[in-house]
Amino acid sequence: MKKFIIATNNQKKLLELDRILNPLGINAVTAKDAGVDLGGVEETGTTFEENAFIKAISAFEKSGLPAIADDSGLMVDALKGRPGVYTARYGGEGLSDKERYMYLLEEMKNIPKEKRTARFVSAICCVLSENEKITVRGECVGEIAFEPSGEGGFGYDPIFLYEGKSFAILSPEEKDSISHRGKALRLLRDELLKRNIDG
Repeated sequence: MKKFIIATNNQKKLLELDRILNPLGINAVTAKDAGVDLGGVEETGTTFEENAFIKAISAFEKSGLPAIADDSGLMVDALKGRPGVYTARYGGEGLSDKERYMYLLEEMKNIPKEKRTARFVSAICCVLSENEKITVRGECVGEIAFEPSGEGGFGYDPIFLYEGKSFAILSPEEKDSISHRGKALRLLRDELLKRNIDG
């Protein structure tokens, strides 16, 4: 298995990435596993792709290992694409996941069902060397619920509905099969295979 460093401090996201990457022949290691301190990386990009690259190139430069970074978020049509790249900070600094999605639900309280369309987006950047990078994007289209449901997942999963079920209700396997991140990671796998990097 080829070793890749995953540039995230979000443990739940790390578990999700590892769960999908491991069967694809990639040994996903944390910064701690690799013996490096990634420190804080300021996400100054205006797109998911830009932020994913900022995180991946920083991890690559500090570890010397191929690096994978995900930048993902929720785009709500009725909110003109918000929260977008500010998904993790939406509503202000220091809020819990629940406080963030309840803030969003409050913004959506007068929006009828037919106008509650939304999409989860995941941009993944893999830096293989100083001169080679791969960027892929996955999306999952759904809608915003009127109230949260389910105990699984993380972030906005309890209020994002896919075919009537929240992401927080789906099993990890069900979620991986249809999620934005699952789609992006499978595209990444295809790109790695083209380069004969198959673990």
